[in-house]
Amino acid sequence: MPLSVKDYTWEETDSLLWITIPLKGVNYPPYFFECLLAAPVEDCRGCAQIGDGVIIFKLIKKCPGFWKNLHSSDSNNKEVMKNKRDEALLKYQKRLEDEANEKNDIKREHGKTAVNEMLKIEQLERDRIAKIKDEERKKATEALEKWKEEQRSLAEKEKEKLLAENKSKTQHSKRKKPGSIFESEPKGKSGIVRESGNITVKHTPRVFPTPTRESQAEQEETWLKKQAEARNAIQLSLDNDLSEKEKNPQWLLDKGNSYFSSGDFQSAINAYTCAIHLAPKLPTLYSNRGACHLKLNNLFKCIEDCSKALDLMYPPVQQNASSRARALVRRGTAFCMLEMYIEGLKDYEAALLIDPKNEAIQSDAQRIRKKLSPSQTSYYRQQGQQSGFDLGTIGIVDGLFVDTYRC
Repeated sequence: MPLSVKDYTWEETDSLLWITIPLKGVNYPPYFFECLLAAPVEDCRGCAQIGDGVIIFKLIKKCPGFWKNLHSSDSNNKEVMKNKRDEALLKYQKRLEDEANEKNDIKREHGKTAVNEMLKIEQLERDRIAKIKDEERKKATEALEKWKEEQRSLAEKEKEKLLAENKSKTQHSKRKKPGSIFESEPKGKSGIVRESGNITVKHTPRVFPTPTRESQAEQEETWLKKQAEARNAIQLSLDNDLSEKEKNPQWLLDKGNSYFSSGDFQSAINAYTCAIHLAPKLPTLYSNRGACHLKLNNLFKCIEDCSKALDLMYPPVQQNASSRARALVRRGTAFCMLEMYIEGLKDYEAALLIDPKNEAIQSDAQRIRKKLSPSQTSYYRQQGQQSGFDLGTIGIVDGLFVDTYRC
């Protein structure tokens, strides 16, 4: 059953409508607010925000213009309200069915495309393998024919050599005296004595001190390789697997900055992460990694890293003022991209107090203020007066300010 909430408020512009409903700290299961609007709105583009004890519905009008009343003239007619409610439910169910059918169609098309691409890849792979086989077969055939020709040539030479030796022996035996069956060794000639020498044999040192007959060298080398890859993957090892440069946090910081400048944000995150493991108290590493997460739209990780950097930069001094301003701007940008404009605006206020003459922040003031509804602006002014802040001129970042405060 819809609850009757009478102390709600509503505001409008030419194209937008805000309805603010207070939450009084009471659980109403199920709780919802029903209202037959005076004119149609974009039901797929509206949103709701819960916070500070209220629910704010932000609706976009289909036809621009100002309404005189929030409710339609038929809102008191129970029959009309029932028909409108049933019509809205049917329309919502139909939209869900259409979206599900569209997703299924897209999934089927992607599946067909993936199968076709896989078939093409497999055919190309088969053609490549067949081509390699043909080339190898051709090379092997040519090598075999060449070897056969060499063997025939050697056989002919060996045959000619044997014939020549047999002919020489026959002629020599005819010149020998009868009764002499042994040739005497020529006088004055003796056997040649070879010189002695030493041969040095070097063996490759093995990591595992096991005998060769008991060794499983292949499995051992595979295990060592996997261990080295694991240490390099998490980048936590300080042993000989890492070079001297990779053990230096400053070198890793410069490497990450170089990756950031070239647009390779994921590689920059890896470099900063390795440096953080080596020097976990260096706030610049967290702040720079937060900038990379912001570029990749990892907004919650950006908020986490920037918050960690601000914690490490306590107490605030003049030496870390610019670093604190960069961290605040990056965290505020992430809040604004999450449509948490009040939280983002607080970070921008803090950054402006550090760097009040920054023209880039001041030029963006109106843009973030336009993102706030009138009730949000009023609430933020009250909070600012209580905490000593002024709404001032703070801007939302669309890329330019992030580049200004990059690594």
